[in-house]
Amino acid sequence: MNSQQIHLASRPEGTPTTDNFELVTIPHQELKAGDVLVKNTWMSVDPYMRGRMIDRKSYVPPFQIGEALEGGAIGEVTESNNPDFPVGSKVSSMLGWRTHFISNGEGLTRLPETSLPDQSFLGIMGMPGMTAWTGLFRIAELKPTDTVFISAASGAVGSIACQIAKMHGCTVIGSVGSQEKADYLLSLGVDAVINYKEATNLTQALAEAAPQGIDVYFENVGGEHLEAALNNMNDYGRIAVCGLISQYNATEPQPGPTNMSMLIIKKLTMQGFIVFDHWAHYGEFAKQMTQWITEGKIKWDETVFEGIAQAPNAFIGLFEGKNKGKMLVKL
Repeated sequence: MNSQQIHLASRPEGTPTTDNFELVTIPHQELKAGDVLVKNTWMSVDPYMRGRMIDRKSYVPPFQIGEALEGGAIGEVTESNNPDFPVGSKVSSMLGWRTHFISNGEGLTRLPETSLPDQSFLGIMGMPGMTAWTGLFRIAELKPTDTVFISAASGAVGSIACQIAKMHGCTVIGSVGSQEKADYLLSLGVDAVINYKEATNLTQALAEAAPQGIDVYFENVGGEHLEAALNNMNDYGRIAVCGLISQYNATEPQPGPTNMSMLIIKKLTMQGFIVFDHWAHYGEFAKQMTQWITEGKIKWDETVFEGIAQAPNAFIGLFEGKNKGKMLVKL
């Protein structure tokens, strides 16, 4: 049995291209005692992976040139020498970007018995859903009276954050880059949507969408979005910094907001967070999210690329705005 893998061929300069990736076929060794062979069926691509393509110290080690990339994946055990993972077990792991892999069980988590589709554990029931829930409740301390602004609001995290905030009784404003995505958010019940590509002045557009001001900003973009949010925050507002996708492919330092004094003037709180630091609360999140899904209170969308060879294009598509909801690769 061979495994097809996507290796990092070179470190991207600016926006990644397909030349930065290489499709490689690797033969598997024989299974030892305690080993299992997993066939991946779904894999995730996420914006944070762009940071791992840079050779620098961060909260997670960088990808190495000539080695397989890593990311969330769902797979099925097809051979097993491990009683904890019999043949047919469905498992999640961080060993995506490959069709098969051998594991001794470390890093594998069996999926719970559920009627939800397997790939939901890479999206609404996985890291994106947990990120939205964590940012709103554990970082921003969401209140039902809040007006919430969410950037990249049609993406995997943003679209879930919008719906959670609405269910919590908040007024929600989202920012997106196309009319199609704006229509999608409005269908989810978002109160107002800004198409930032058509807005000549984002601060003014946000003021018009939220004349009462912003209490919570869920930050996914950075740059002009953060500046506009700071200008429109209410006193004692809270900013949960999840991502800064506008800067991930920058080849030189980007200008920061010119109005950071608003943090002082308006007595704001701004906190970055990494969802893995909050994973001890996954059970609480999963129980609540499962209830919302069962009651039909929350929806999710997926953008699916087919086949391991399309994984680089799916990843690059994240930075071109090609995804609505979770970006996935079906293997």
